[in-house]
Amino acid sequence: MNKEASIYGKQTRISEWFIYGAIYLSAAFATLLLVFIIVYVAFKGAGVINWEFLTTVTSTLKHTVGIAGNIVNTLYIVVITLLIAVPIGVGSAVYLNEYARPGRLVNIIEFTTETLAGIPSIIFGLFGMVFFGEVIGLGYSLLTGSLTLTLMILPLITRNTQEALRTVPDSYRNGALGMGAGKWYMIRTILLPSAMPGIITGIILSIGRIVGESAALLFTAGSGYLLPRAGAFFHKILESGGTLTIQMYLSTSKAEYDVAFGIALVLLILVLVMNLLTKFLAKHFDVNRER
Repeated sequence: MNKEASIYGKQTRISEWFIYGAIYLSAAFATLLLVFIIVYVAFKGAGVINWEFLTTVTSTLKHTVGIAGNIVNTLYIVVITLLIAVPIGVGSAVYLNEYARPGRLVNIIEFTTETLAGIPSIIFGLFGMVFFGEVIGLGYSLLTGSLTLTLMILPLITRNTQEALRTVPDSYRNGALGMGAGKWYMIRTILLPSAMPGIITGIILSIGRIVGESAALLFTAGSGYLLPRAGAFFHKILESGGTLTIQMYLSTSKAEYDVAFGIALVLLILVLVMNLLTKFLAKHFDVNRER
């Protein structure tokens, strides 16, 4: 009996070692792949990046190659999209999680949200070009691109907010309501602050998708690369504007691979900064919640 148990234990240990080895090998492969991509892009693009490249626009007359206009357009797209998507996404999640009664309607909304998240971005671009650009009459503009991206990131923000709200213990809700607090007051002062790390994570992930999107914006925002005119910062949202990813695509199509790798390196730095910002904000809200 002891012999059989020892053999069984030996087989178990061997299988565990195999599984652990496969896990560590997969993690090492993913890490090495990421490091290789970063090093390769940095090696190819570092020689292009300088102050002129980051602060000027491409001009044949001035003999300059720059992406300042594309950086500004990217910031426009990110800010406008988040201003529209975050209130709608967080509000939808609060309604579904705290107000709506579980049933067929909630199931349909959640199924629709999940389906919306799986639609290819090129289809969003086609819809945005026809509906926002032609039917509404916004044309190729930053606003058209932002409205299209809003549809793309709404499922991400909504689902992340829902999951964050579900992690808040029910005792928080019952305790606040038992002390006489109204439901909206309880949601505003207890639930949302407690779920804030998860909400912020969803927002930062949405920013990453906005920054990296190209197919949808190619149909909706256009490829303009000029800086906004003095005093016309708000009017700029109704003008065509190409983001960094659009400019990288155009540079690649023109065989300007050094410029494309330079833009890719700038995008990698932006994504890295966003990930660090995510960890910092999430940790900050966790510390405040513990206090």
